[in-house]
Amino acid sequence: MTAESTLSAVPAAPASQAPPPGRTPPTAARAKRRAWDEAPRWQIYLPLGIYLLFTLVPFYWILLFAVRPAGSTSLLPWPMTTAHFEKVWTERNFAVFFQNSLLIGVAVLISTTVVALAGGYALARFDFRIKKGFMLALLCSQFVPGALLLVPLFQIFAELRMINSLGSVVIAETVFQLPLSMILISGFIKNVPYSLEEAAWVDGCNRFHAFRIVVLPLLRPGLVAVGSFAFVHAWNHFLFALMFLSSQEKQTIPVGLNTLMGADSVDLGALAAGGVIAAVPVVVVFAFIQKWLVTGFSAGAVKG
Repeated sequence: MTAESTLSAVPAAPASQAPPPGRTPPTAARAKRRAWDEAPRWQIYLPLGIYLLFTLVPFYWILLFAVRPAGSTSLLPWPMTTAHFEKVWTERNFAVFFQNSLLIGVAVLISTTVVALAGGYALARFDFRIKKGFMLALLCSQFVPGALLLVPLFQIFAELRMINSLGSVVIAETVFQLPLSMILISGFIKNVPYSLEEAAWVDGCNRFHAFRIVVLPLLRPGLVAVGSFAFVHAWNHFLFALMFLSSQEKQTIPVGLNTLMGADSVDLGALAAGGVIAAVPVVVVFAFIQKWLVTGFSAGAVKG
């Protein structure tokens, strides 16, 4: 056997196949992705800076009017004064408004979280005949504005003698927060493996104890998201408090801010100070719960 025949018997190495038309070669795709990841920093910071400018300038403007003396036109908060805060807190009765808003917000937070937790567990773990229709009704209820139900709600609360009572606002806010809260909680519970509860049942726990010991600790981000959403909505909502609370001793922060705007003139310093007082609790709440809030909303939105 000659050398030529030996070489011809050895199979030739397969030639590198060209990528199909319309598809980027792997090396080129990796290089393109690396170039995208290593984009210049100004392309990231410039849009973020513009967004922060449009977001923070209104807040700075409100703070400037709140701490600037009356009649001043300075663009810097100097000299500073607390006269506007003292005026709205004492003369304008904002101390009472703040207390009422805080009571309503905490009550709505607790009631919404407890009821949404029970309803969300039922939607996530049980199958019943009208489940799909009930979920559709929950979704459709989000398209109904609260102003359309003011008249029937007012009549119901009048029959129950709950007009000018903080309880009427708590009930109305809770009812309007429940659909979205139940959907979020049910989506979050679906992400908890059902086998964990079954293992607890095997160990001797009933359904309630298994839920309390196994499932409830895993729902902390979802509960924080739902509770914070309910609190902020109840804190900022204006319509229900305006319609159901008639006396000044029962009014809330949004209604109190509305009283600072007269028909002919507006006290900008007092209005700005009231706005700062109204924004402080919400900012503090979100500063402490932001990491749980993002996790809770993203997990509750995922289909289990």
